[in-house]
Amino acid sequence: MLRYVYNELPADEQHEVEDALLHDPELAATCADLLLAQRTLDHLVHAPRPDTTAAILQYSRTFMR
Repeated sequence: MLRYVYNELPADEQHEVEDALLHDPELAATCADLLLAQRTLDHLVHAPRPDTTAAILQYSRTFMR
């Protein structure tokens, strides 16, 4: 789980982060909250609703006429 978040860290720094999380319950809880928020945000819809797209396309057909 941590490797997903801290993949950009060198191995020694990654170990330090993991060690800090093991020994600091408040930091671990905050990290867990952030991971949950990240997963929640990752599941949000990334595209407009079809009726929104249709309205934009309809407007573009009549723009500057």
